[in-house]
Amino acid sequence: MPKTLADIKKLLDSHLGKRLHLKVNGGRRRTIERTGVLSETYRAVFVVELDQEENSFERVSYSYADILTDAVEISIIDGDMQQEFIVK
Repeated sequence: MPKTLADIKKLLDSHLGKRLHLKVNGGRRRTIERTGVLSETYRAVFVVELDQEENSFERVSYSYADILTDAVEISIIDGDMQQEFIVK
């Protein structure tokens, strides 16, 4: 499991273009789940292009700190199997 922001960025860089399943802490005991493609990684954030049939907007971005603080949980979707590489 990644321990630093740099580790998380490096891990996400290796999965650019792959499908992701996101679980986001929405506050007040609410969890938001989204599916999309990891499109870009920047110095402090990463961008996911969302599936249009499920979402009303096209893209979301999160910081690597969101993963480190367990606000966002990411799973890689590999064909029919879903492989989790970052656990909450």
